[in-house]
Amino acid sequence: MTLSTEQAQWFRSGFTDMVDNMGQALLGKDHVVRLSLTCLLSEGHLLLEDLPGTGKTMLARALANTVEGRHARIQFTPDLLPTDVTGVTVYDQQKGTFEFHPGPIFHDIVLADEINRASPKTQSALLEVMEEGHVTVDGVTHDVPRPFMVIATQNPIEQAGTYRLPEAQLDRFLMKSSVGYPDAESTEELLLSSHIRDRAELVKPIATTAVIAEMSALAAQVHIDRSLVTYIRQLAEASRDLRHVRMGLSARGCLALVRVVKTWAAADGRTAVVPEDVNTLAEPVLCHRLLLDPQAQFSGVTIAEVIAELLSSVPPPLDRARG
Repeated sequence: MTLSTEQAQWFRSGFTDMVDNMGQALLGKDHVVRLSLTCLLSEGHLLLEDLPGTGKTMLARALANTVEGRHARIQFTPDLLPTDVTGVTVYDQQKGTFEFHPGPIFHDIVLADEINRASPKTQSALLEVMEEGHVTVDGVTHDVPRPFMVIATQNPIEQAGTYRLPEAQLDRFLMKSSVGYPDAESTEELLLSSHIRDRAELVKPIATTAVIAEMSALAAQVHIDRSLVTYIRQLAEASRDLRHVRMGLSARGCLALVRVVKTWAAADGRTAVVPEDVNTLAEPVLCHRLLLDPQAQFSGVTIAEVIAELLSSVPPPLDRARG
């Protein structure tokens, strides 16, 4: 089953409404807002890495407030335990049975704030639930709700007392992005409205979890031509032979790119993917999956430059330029 034109227009309308709703909290940041919504509707998880005070937590809260569901925030600290995330089994003396007390991970949207400040053992508590959608505690498996999304933030500047996320966990995130500083107009508007202490409170729920689930199902029906699948496969193969790269794009990374370009196309009101969708989303999907060799890092080569070189080295299919 493929997406109809009417369904694509309905999807675009709902997506635009959510972008505008979140825009009340993040002024002039439509692109990163669209990326976060694309990640949610693609049933993936988002990693936000940026400087302090740029609005990472604000973006996560705005997204959570837009969806009428259950939300939780976990402040990651060095003393945080895995059971503080997943929950714990407690013995009830009156009933004479063990009862599971779910942790904050059992919410629709979970904000993992400053995830790199927790120990690797606590970070790994997220691995199973992010990949498989359930948590196993004391041998018993517990499913998390649907939709389910983890939005993690980390600060790339302050490294004292932090634990770098391992590559295995980075790959669990569908996309990685940053908010960045606002432009001049947005900065002045933000300063003029300084009396609003919490802009995320302006964001009210406008979409139910049922609507999010329906939109996710529709996004999966967007058509992607075989020539574009070949293009993505060629990008993956070329990434493994790039200079400065010691680990290229995996099959899981290719699947991630296919999922997000379908959602991006639907958000634009189209029923099919075009090459421009792949080029637009290549960086947020690939930037945390391509590993640079030590010499490249020492020389100051950036992952953005490597992805730009990758895209220029593989020509897109010209016969699929419009969807």
